[in-house]
Amino acid sequence: MPQKICEVPSCGKDSFKTVPGDLAKKVFPAADIKNKMHLCKEHYKEYKKGTKEERELRRMDWD
Repeated sequence: MPQKICEVPSCGKDSFKTVPGDLAKKVFPAADIKNKMHLCKEHYKEYKKGTKEERELRRMDWD
């Protein structure tokens, strides 16, 4: 199985996590995103910081 790579432009490191494309678009607007986006460890941390409030609101809707 081929290794996935980070989809942030000019990155190219191995993928660490896959995140929803709609939230990733808010943090990485220059990236070509479809439904999901593969991120390396460094960009995943950036994604978590940039989408913290939106993710908390989504979790509140589950109850």
